[in-house]
Amino acid sequence: MFFKEVDEFSERDEESADLLRKRLLGGVVVIVIFFSLIMLRLWSLQIHHGEEYKKRADSNRVRKQEIAPPRGHILDRFGREIVTNRPSFNVVMIREDSDNIDDVVKRLAPVLKEDISTLWDRIREAEGTPRYMPITLKEDIDWETLAYLENHNQKFSGIRIEVQPVRVYNYQDLAANNIGYLGSISKQELEKADKTIYGGNDLIGKQGLERLREADLRGEKGYRFTEVNARGFEQKQLKAIEPLPGRELRLTLDAELQKVAEDLMNADGKAGAVVTMEVKTGRLLTLVSTPSIHLEDFVGGISHNNWNALRENEKNPLINKVVQGAYPPGSTYKMITALAGLAKGVIDENTAMYCPGYYSFGNRRFRCWKHSGHGAVNLKRAISESCDVYFYQVGQWVGVDGLAEMANQFGLGHKSGVEIEHERSGLTPTKDWKRKRYKTKWHEGETLSVAIGQGYNLATPLQICLMTATLANKGKRMKPQLIERVTDPSGEVVEEFTPEVTAEIKINKRHLKMVLDGMVEVVHGKKGTARKVKIKGLTIGGKTGTAQVVRVAQYRGLKEEDIPYKYRDHAWFTCFAPADDPEIAVTVLVEHGLHGGSGAGPIARAVMQKYFGPRLAAMQEAAEKEKQ
Repeated sequence: MFFKEVDEFSERDEESADLLRKRLLGGVVVIVIFFSLIMLRLWSLQIHHGEEYKKRADSNRVRKQEIAPPRGHILDRFGREIVTNRPSFNVVMIREDSDNIDDVVKRLAPVLKEDISTLWDRIREAEGTPRYMPITLKEDIDWETLAYLENHNQKFSGIRIEVQPVRVYNYQDLAANNIGYLGSISKQELEKADKTIYGGNDLIGKQGLERLREADLRGEKGYRFTEVNARGFEQKQLKAIEPLPGRELRLTLDAELQKVAEDLMNADGKAGAVVTMEVKTGRLLTLVSTPSIHLEDFVGGISHNNWNALRENEKNPLINKVVQGAYPPGSTYKMITALAGLAKGVIDENTAMYCPGYYSFGNRRFRCWKHSGHGAVNLKRAISESCDVYFYQVGQWVGVDGLAEMANQFGLGHKSGVEIEHERSGLTPTKDWKRKRYKTKWHEGETLSVAIGQGYNLATPLQICLMTATLANKGKRMKPQLIERVTDPSGEVVEEFTPEVTAEIKINKRHLKMVLDGMVEVVHGKKGTARKVKIKGLTIGGKTGTAQVVRVAQYRGLKEEDIPYKYRDHAWFTCFAPADDPEIAVTVLVEHGLHGGSGAGPIARAVMQKYFGPRLAAMQEAAEKEKQ
């Protein structure tokens, strides 16, 4: 019995020992797992994410601040500064450093003269971004506000001042639609941008050369490292890396010549364009589009009111009319019709036609602009006096496809390749084009309208200037050029542009001379349509044009000044000078300006007077000697 009890006790003791061993083993496993988790976490913190947390820890002590680089200057061909820079002081918030954002915003709003809701809108827009990233609350504050914030910075935790260069327009809105403007980078732009170059508060080119040449103009950011305390206030500067300014753009434009043209267009609130081009190089001396945008409105961001005013303006200041405005070329197209007729052999310099004031075709009368008619006219007189009846018949004999063939050679119907945004190709109609576009055949009566630059014909002012320069350059078509060279901050030229021939038109020199002689008669002939453009001592070849906007029967017979503005015809004048050795071509388009000779011609005359200015006296003296 005794031994039996001893055995039972031993069995219970063994069971207890096993249970104890199991519990100890379980405890060890728990401890091992616990310490393994700790070690894993330590490895994650110190090894895997060590550099990240080191940076975050350092940022509590050392703050890295970007320094925006000055954008590259934009100069005219003579080195005159069109666009430079000045410092803009911007108020930014770093949420991580603000102990009470709501309180700071309430106290900051009256200082900045802003609604609290406006400041909160800007803060909410940054939701989802790191809290250490600065948020711009107001740009370009005045000196009084800057001084107050600097002297009371302890009251505004998380608020600091950043200096950013902004544009200065030394000639106000000169060539505004071509130079363009800057704006804050959008979320969409930021998503596509190189994050090593752009941040959420950066300015970026939005239009014109500012956008097209962003990579050259933007420069490289600098950085400033400062030691901050726990509340984010700077204690001392540790080091700085200076920003690298952007590259300088030297344009082909002549700022003074551009200003003359702009002042004349703006004097009476004219809408339109003035293009001046060097005949032998393609360099563009003026690129005027009026009315233009007001560049200062975009500094610091354009207001909704100003933006809406631009969009609702019936004269379309947001459109660069030099390349985006497509208009019927009117009688400026008649040189194309003449050359096509000569090339096809349907006319020569002696071909005469009778103009009674209209031309009957089918069951319709196509009227000449001179209702009493021109009588008998040859090619030179038809160009000089712009006889529609003559060119109706030439167009009919050549056909629309023959006209298009010649027009295409002079650059009509195609983009020129100039470095300007949103260039339109215009339209040179053909039979095939109409069949594809309207699913119907071409009617021969439509050719008559095309022959005098009406109908489906569309051209930009730049295209008409290029056509004129190509005529004056004996068929050599140049690529229009806006940028002369690009220079880095050290003064080294990194990109330079040379004249580029895009086409050499195979055209009979005798035919070309006939047309050019007719253009000289336009200005210097007794009945030329642009006699008022004449400048003593300077021989000019030109062509007037009137582009019909719309046929409205109810306005027939009314005085021109009584016709509503939007229904008045567009006025064209295009020319080259000097006729014997052409240097420049000038094209003027005045929207709803009625007549080329009176509406557009005087502006071209003023541009030529400015360009040839000092030489005109010598030219006049030479002309007097020739007469003697």
